Formats: sequence, structure tokens, C-alpha cells
Amino acid sequence: MKPALTPAEASTLDRETQERGVEADVLMERAGRAVARAARDLTGGSYGRRAVVVCGKGNNGGDGLVAARHLGRSGMRTTVVLLEDPRELREPAATNARRLDEVPGIRVRTFHQASLKRELARADVAVDAIFGTGFRGMPEDDWAAAIASLNRAAAPIVAVDIPSGVNGTTGVVEGEAVRARLTVTFGAVKLGAVLMPGAEHAGNVRVVDIGFPDDLVRAHAWLTEPSDVAAWLPARDPDTHKRASGVLVVVAASRAMTGAARLIALAAGRVGTGLITVAAPEGAMPQIQAGLTEPTFLPLPETTEGTVAAEAAAPLLERLEGADALAIGPGLTTSEPTAAFVRETVRSSPVPLVLDADGLNAFTGDGGALQDRQADAVLTPHVGEFARLTGVKPRDLDADRPAHVRALAEQTGAVTLLKGSRTLIAQPDGRLFVNVTGSPALATAGTGDVLTGMIGGLLARGVPPPESAAAAAYLHGLAGVFAGRDLAEGALAGDVLERIPEALAQMEGG
Repeated sequence: MKPALTPAEASTLDRETQERGVEADVLMERAGRAVARAARDLTGGSYGRRAVVVCGKGNNGGDGLVAARHLGRSGMRTTVVLLEDPRELREPAATNARRLDEVPGIRVRTFHQASLKRELARADVAVDAIFGTGFRGMPEDDWAAAIASLNRAAAPIVAVDIPSGVNGTTGVVEGEAVRARLTVTFGAVKLGAVLMPGAEHAGNVRVVDIGFPDDLVRAHAWLTEPSDVAAWLPARDPDTHKRASGVLVVVAASRAMTGAARLIALAAGRVGTGLITVAAPEGAMPQIQAGLTEPTFLPLPETTEGTVAAEAAAPLLERLEGADALAIGPGLTTSEPTAAFVRETVRSSPVPLVLDADGLNAFTGDGGALQDRQADAVLTPHVGEFARLTGVKPRDLDADRPAHVRALAEQTGAVTLLKGSRTLIAQPDGRLFVNVTGSPALATAGTGDVLTGMIGGLLARGVPPPESAAAAAYLHGLAGVFAGRDLAEGALAGDVLERIPEALAQMEGG
């Protein structure tokens, strides 16, 4: 897994590296040189090319000043635009501002919007060194005007560490923010450049080594990679049998909503679950069975509305004694008898479970009650379900998704997967997995049921809850990419389901 640093973690890494004897000016020199190299890569060389480097204050601006010096030395005609009075620059940025005199031809200008516009109109590349990772809020005055000018220019932009205007912790953009073609970041990617909408502003992200010791790179957020998923996925022994490959019980559907049960069961089978039992209201069973040939079935007592009755908990819990995991929630409805059934099942389940959709809705306004259970759990809310569980409004959730999903995981003691782009998987101890796969093709009914089945199937196969959630999210997102590739916006949940084997094959092939 690759770390994704918050601004606080990045600051600590920088300070502790200097305490190890690596001076700040050495780190700045290496960072600026890497930025200059990236700018030359975008232009295909230096001869006859022009660069504009827009610098703010602090180390980010200092990195830009070093980049300008190296671009000038390489033969690129370089203009530096300063948003800060050079007399106000601190070391080592101040020294690097003076060192620009070492390179003939580098022009240094104080910011004026009209002159910046003229310079950018002639530029082949621009460097954004305005704000660093610690920025939060909304750019104002000259700072906002400079960012707007960069974005209106035709020249591709290289951002230093993170695009200016992007919150380094949350990825939130409150005002003007640079839209970079390439972001050059140091030591490890920054969390704000991974989360949306910051990731859209970052473009391609290039992580470069500037001398941070590996043992000092400490993070609470990590990016799931294909090698991680490949390592987490279990392999069947040559002499195995179906029960040794995992037994999953799926509790889903009502008389009016039968599709979820099929999608969950089939998705679990596609990740290698050996035996699947579908438990649903007895009146819904004929329709569910008509679309499934591989699972076994457990008809449950139902209400007059065709939903699972409260007394169904006893026979279901008996069946769970011979199972390895439980997937529960989609299509159950929010009728009170069914909600009571869900709460009792979650409380008493002897096996790990994944709780989704109406399973989560059974705990509306009382997310803390999810602590009262015997087994591990994975919660998979989308924004609306998260709001109903916690009372956190969607707008407030979007303002800091990492903090809120961590809070719910800590409150419930359950691994919590917050759906979206990006999908976040939080553990109760605060560790966060960030999933970067996905596609707009997943924005259609039933794809969440497919994810539930994949998580449940991996739980049944003995994969621990955090890794089950992270691996399933990665594979689900990849299957969505493949479905979108083939069918664009016409992709359905069943199309995503059919491409799970292709996603798995990608893991096997590295």
C-alpha cells in the first residue's frame, strides 16, 4: 500500500528529516529540480520553450524558485512571477530568490494580472508554486486572480506538491483552484490530491524521492494497490470442497424488491464463495429462485406486506451456526417488524457480517447501537444512509469525508466503507484505506448490491473485514471501469457483475 499524507503528517516528515541531518535547503533543491524536470517532460525539451513560474510564499514558493533556476539553466526562457514581496521571503526561499541572478535571462516580475496573462499567452508550460499542502479555505485577491489566470491559459500546468486552492486534508475546493496537467509531490502523495474533487485538479501525480527516510514516512491513510488485493485474495487448495471455500448467507429482498438478492448471491459466487444460501420472505422466493440456480434457499416468515417478519430471526440465527459470513440489508424495506429483525440479527450473529441499505436504515438515528453485537461487521453506507445513521448532513459530510467516516467507525467499532468517488474504508483505530478505482458506470441501481455480495463473499472466505472491504471496493471499481469501457452509460449492475472475473484476472496478472 502507498501512504497518503495529510498536511500535518507531511510537516512532521519534513521536520524529522531535518532532525536527521538533511537540511531544508537540500530538500528544497531536490524538490525544485524534480519540478523543473517534469516541466521539461511536458514541453518535450528546453530549446525554444518558455516557462512561467508563479510563486507564493513559504517552502512551496521556494520550490518554485529552484525550479525556475533549473529551467533557466536548461535553456528555457523563464519568467518568475512573485505574489509575495521578495523581502518578506523566509529561508531557504529567500536565498533561492537571490540565486536567480546566477542565471542570465531569467526575468522576475511582481504579480500583475494583465502582465501574467501576457506571459502565460506565450508560455509552453506553467508552474504553480502558490500554496502548499497546508492551505485551507478560499483564495482571495491577487492569489485567486493568479490561479484564475493559470487556469485560463493554454499552457499545461505543473503543480508543486498539490494544486493551489485544494485542501490538503480533504480534497475540498472552496474557490479558485489550479487545474494541473501534472502534480509533482515529494516523498508520498498528499491525501487532498487523491480525494475528490482535489484529484480532478491534480491531473497525473508523480511522486519523487527527495531524501525522506522511509522509516519516517508515517500515515493513517493508504492507497489500495493491485499488489495488495492480489495478496489478500485467498487461493483454493487443490483438494478443497465447497464449504471450505466459504459459506455465505444472504438476507435480502421483499415481495416488491427481489433483484438485490440475486445480485448479491451472484457477486459472492464470482469472488469464489463456495456455498451461498439466500434467505428471503417466503412469498418472494419463487421469483428469486427463478433467477438463481447455484444457491440454496431459506424461506423466512413474512409480514402481510411481504417483508421479513420479526420472528424470522430465530430460524436465520440457527442457519448461521453453519455459515462463515452474513450479507444483510438490500431490499428488505424499512417496515418496523423487519427493522426489528435486522437489529436482532446484527446483535446476535455469530459470524462476520456486511450491513447495507435497509440493514443500515434499521439503525436510523441510533448508529451507536451497532456496537452491540458479537461479531465483526462491515458497514457500507452511501451519503444518504450515512446521514440517517449519524445525523451528519450530506453537505457537512462532503466537507471532511475522512474525519466523518473515521468517527463512525470508531463509534460503532465496525469497519465503515463510505461509498463515493473516492470510496473510503475506515477502521475503528483510525486507519483509512482509499480506493481509487471506479467509473461513472457504477452510478446505476444495483451496483451497491454487487459490492455487498463481493464483501460478503470475501468475509466468508476468511479475509479479515478491512481487507475484504478494501479488496472488494478495488475489484468492484475495476469491474465498473470495464463495464463503462464496453457499454458507456448503458452499463447495468449485471454488466458490472459479469466483469468481476476480468477484474480478478487483472490482479493475477499484476
